[in-house]
Amino acid sequence: MVAVQKSDDENEKLTEVDFETAIDLSGFGLFNLICLLVAIPAKFGEIFETTTMSYILPIAECDLKLTLLNKGVLNAMSYGGMVVSAMMWGFIGDKYGRKKLLIFGYLANMVCVFCSSLSQTFEMLAVFKFLGGFIVNGPGAALFTYITEVHGKKYRSRVLMVMGIIIALSNIAMPCLSLAIFPRDWNFVFFGSFNVHSWQIFLAVCSLPCLISGLLFTLMPESPKFLMAKGRNEEALNLLQNIYHTNTRKPKETYPVKSLVEEVPNSDESSNRYNPNSKDKGILQALRVGFYQVRPMFHKPLLRHSIHVNTMQFLLFFGLNTIRLWLPQLFSSIAEYESLHQNTDGSANMCKVLEFNVNKTAAVLEHTGTCETTPDISLDMYINNIIVAFVTMTAFLFAAGVVNLLTPKILLSICLTISGTIGISLYWSSTGLSTLIIVCGFMGATSICTSALMSIVVTLFPTSLRTLAVATAMMFGRLGTFCGNMLFPVLVQLGCYPPFLAIGCVLYCAYIIVNIQFNSFYNFNLK
Repeated sequence: MVAVQKSDDENEKLTEVDFETAIDLSGFGLFNLICLLVAIPAKFGEIFETTTMSYILPIAECDLKLTLLNKGVLNAMSYGGMVVSAMMWGFIGDKYGRKKLLIFGYLANMVCVFCSSLSQTFEMLAVFKFLGGFIVNGPGAALFTYITEVHGKKYRSRVLMVMGIIIALSNIAMPCLSLAIFPRDWNFVFFGSFNVHSWQIFLAVCSLPCLISGLLFTLMPESPKFLMAKGRNEEALNLLQNIYHTNTRKPKETYPVKSLVEEVPNSDESSNRYNPNSKDKGILQALRVGFYQVRPMFHKPLLRHSIHVNTMQFLLFFGLNTIRLWLPQLFSSIAEYESLHQNTDGSANMCKVLEFNVNKTAAVLEHTGTCETTPDISLDMYINNIIVAFVTMTAFLFAAGVVNLLTPKILLSICLTISGTIGISLYWSSTGLSTLIIVCGFMGATSICTSALMSIVVTLFPTSLRTLAVATAMMFGRLGTFCGNMLFPVLVQLGCYPPFLAIGCVLYCAYIIVNIQFNSFYNFNLK
């Protein structure tokens, strides 16, 4: 009797099931774990693209004759490319599919990163970093969409937490990889004038995650959500059956869904809405649907919240990523300064360190001889960056647990006050150890701010606009990173106080926005 009842249940099929119900019924198991494993090299490749320059600046400054402004440009180029391409990739992913964008995007980025490793001049390296940021933004956005579309609602928040941990691990892997490569005396000359140094080998190795992820995604299926959006329900149902079989080890025929809801409209309307089956699939149609989707965010009642959230994201990333991307250079200069002055007054006062760094950069530009085969970089530079990366990962985990106990507004207010104060206090740091402690506090507090701000975005905007709101906020955040890294070397040349005062002030401005503009935040009625 039990066996018969079980068979009857298995044979009972649900008809006209929507995507959310269908993906929930596919379960969670081996297929989902495979997706997360494939995401590891993909996220590593993205973080490497935006972070590698900060680690090679102390190593390559003589080879490329880098000024302080050149260093700021190299840190900013990837983010500049990401800002320029932010809207375009969403249209391409919706038209051609997640899988194609993931495959060709990561492979194309691998080519850009490898070409950057062959750079012989600052200009060549800057161009390829811009192209790399322009390209990696596409598969990066597609990966986020893909991962959420192959998991049911029950598991999505946990999966996004796992993605955050992967990002933190990639930030730890970066200084570990640089520690393994930079101290090596790897300097080669090909064809008489083509030079290859350890920092170029470092960049070449950093192209491997994108190569691996691009190849791995050739083995992965397309997103079932995308297939349904294109009217390919039979393919989507077959894919969901395969996912169900992989996760549960049960025959595909026992998947309790008979058919899926038709998501594609039957005919085009005279409105601006986009029909995937429309014959007009050109650039104008893509732009029209893009403007249609964005329009509600820039009209009442959401306009005020869009402006405030995007401004806050700009200011927050201006402070956070400016310090983060200049940390290796800062720790390298502190270690070198303390080493040269260990028998005298060797305290690494921030004004003395920045003055030393400016003078050293000027000396490098005046140097006409051959650069040292292996730049003398202290071990402290690598260790300090690893410590900061661990602290940042811990802060992310802490934020995930605390954000539900405190309101996002309170958490954001507290952490912005801390980070703004700490940012200014870097001016008074007098030793390498005190700088490390202050920076750890700064990175931890600002990392919590990013999590709290995303919680506010999710609360402020209706479900239909949340993904777009997050994407727009991230675009403004990257613009803030670009501006911060372009402005920081200019401020350093003006003196030791302006750069840290600027960092603190932008975070205090974000604090003012939180406490003045979001007073009615929880009373806002989402309609």
